[in-house]
Amino acid sequence: MMTRSLISAAFLSLAACSAVPSLAQDRGSDGLTESNAQNRPVKVMIITMFGPEGQAWLDRIGPWKTVSVPGLSPDYPDVHCNRQDVCVVTTGMGYANASASIMALTFSSRFDLRHTYFLISGIAGVDPGRATVGSAAWAKYLVDFGIQWELDAREIPAGWNTGYLGINTKSPTDKPPLDYRNEVFQLNPKLADAAFALSRNVVLADSPQAQVARSKFSYAPANQPPAVVQCDIASGNTWWSGTLLGERARQWTKILTDNKGVYCMTAQEDNATFEALKRASSIKRVDLSRVAALRTGSDFDRPYQGQTSADNLLNYADQGGFVPATENLYRAGNPLVQDIVTHWGEWRDGVPRR
Repeated sequence: MMTRSLISAAFLSLAACSAVPSLAQDRGSDGLTESNAQNRPVKVMIITMFGPEGQAWLDRIGPWKTVSVPGLSPDYPDVHCNRQDVCVVTTGMGYANASASIMALTFSSRFDLRHTYFLISGIAGVDPGRATVGSAAWAKYLVDFGIQWELDAREIPAGWNTGYLGINTKSPTDKPPLDYRNEVFQLNPKLADAAFALSRNVVLADSPQAQVARSKFSYAPANQPPAVVQCDIASGNTWWSGTLLGERARQWTKILTDNKGVYCMTAQEDNATFEALKRASSIKRVDLSRVAALRTGSDFDRPYQGQTSADNLLNYADQGGFVPATENLYRAGNPLVQDIVTHWGEWRDGVPRR
C-alpha cells in the first residue's frame, strides 16, 4: 500500500525529538496549564496515524491543551483537546502502533469516551476506478487485506488470477470462516451517510502535480477532479502496487461483505484501530456505533496504462497527492466534527434523524 509521503520520516524524527511527556500537568498551546484531566468528556476524538495527518487538524481548530496518556506512541505521547471537547490523537503507523495506542487511550482514566464520536482520519492509496488523488471517501466497511493465505504468484494453479485466498478455503472466490473475528467490520451506515451528506459539496484541495498525474489515466474518475465519495477501505501492513493486486482488493472486499462493500482506499491501520475500539466497547467504555472512517487518496494503487507497477510504487510521491490529501482530511471531515459539537443536544444520544 502507498499511503505515506517521503517527508513523513522528517515529521516522525521531529516528533520524537520534541515530544516530552508530562504526567504532572497538561500543557496548553495557549500558554495555560491545568491539573491532570480525569474522566474528561470528549465529543469527538479524531484518530490520526502520523504527524502530517494530525497536523491537518492541529493547525486549524485550536487552541489546544495537551494531555499526556501513558501507553501512547513515544513519538506522539499526547492527546490534544480544544474548548469544544474535540480531541486529536496520533497512534503511530501500522497495526501494532494503532492497536496499542487506541487500547492505551480507551482504557485510560483521563477521558470519558462513552458518548464520544471517533473519526479515523488518514491518507491512503486510491483505486482509480472509484476515485482519484485528493478524493475523500467515507467508508461503511473496513476489510483486512492481510488476513489471507498467499501462494507464490509464479506458482498459482491454472485458472487462478491471484495467489491470494481466504484462510481455510480452497479457491480465491470462497468466503473464509472469519475465525479471526476482525477480518471485516461494518460501520454504522447512518453515521457514514450523515458524514457524507454534510461534506459532499465541500471544495477539496488539489495541486498542479496531482492534475498531471491523474491526466495520465484514460478513464474516469481517475482523470477527474477530487470529490467526496462513499466507498470502502482495505487495510493491511504491506504496501502494494499493481493492477492484479488492485483487482484482488476489489474481489476480496466483495467476498467479505457479501457483495455489499465497494473497495476504493488501501490503508494500513483501520481494522486494528477498530478492533481496539471493539475491546473497549466490550466493557462499555466506547460506543462502536459512533465510529466513522475517512480516507483521502494520496496516490494511486495501480499504474496507468503504459506505466509499470514498480514505477507507480517507487515514485508514488511524484503524483502530487500528499498535500491535497492531508488538507482534505480537514476539509471533508470538519463538517461532521462541527455539526456534532454545535448541535451536541441532537448528537449526544446517537446519530440524529434529519
